Amino acid sequence: MKIHREGIPSIIYSILLFLFININVYVLIADRYPFIWWVLLILTSAVLLLVISFFRIPSRVLTSMDQLIIAPCDGKVVAIEEVYDEEYFHAKRIQVSIFMSVFNVHVNRNPIAGTVIHKKYCPGKFLVAWHPKSSTDNERYISVYRHKNGKELLAKQIAGALAKRIVNYLTVSQEVEQSKEMGFIKFGSRMDVLLPLDAEILVQLGDKPKGGVTPIAKW
Repeated sequence: MKIHREGIPSIIYSILLFLFININVYVLIADRYPFIWWVLLILTSAVLLLVISFFRIPSRVLTSMDQLIIAPCDGKVVAIEEVYDEEYFHAKRIQVSIFMSVFNVHVNRNPIAGTVIHKKYCPGKFLVAWHPKSSTDNERYISVYRHKNGKELLAKQIAGALAKRIVNYLTVSQEVEQSKEMGFIKFGSRMDVLLPLDAEILVQLGDKPKGGVTPIAKW
């Protein structure tokens, strides 16, 4: 397991804050109230471990198969529905939405191999990521891929109530490999994948796919 580069500043800050809080509490009250100090030490240690865990990159055998669309992130499938996309396609698409809690791996990966033909940052709100309007109202990054078969797919990185930074590493005209890293979202968020209407969906509501591993649909 590795630590994502996006997490280094947050982890360093968390360690310094952890040391500052616990050293000062120890000096000020540990002799008189040892129970309080131990409780605070345990709680702050749990928070520090959660922050470190959030930025983990687990070792995985990534999936690469041309006919499959692979989950772009870890999480829980919270929506599978036909929607009208007003941001790029201006047509109906099948939307698969995956919610990422703070306990999930937050690396985002390319669902298919192909060419990046469109990328757009959209400022917005910070509604909870499972809110139906988070797809259109929240801060988000839109990336559109064109497969060699000519079909197009839209992946949408969406900020949540806690996610205040979306990172997208793609550039327009870039040729990308399936399941390779395309971005990162910090602290609780969601990803939507908009597929052609004839795509065969391979997941169900409540499923918990793994990013870069689990097929969610096929052409």
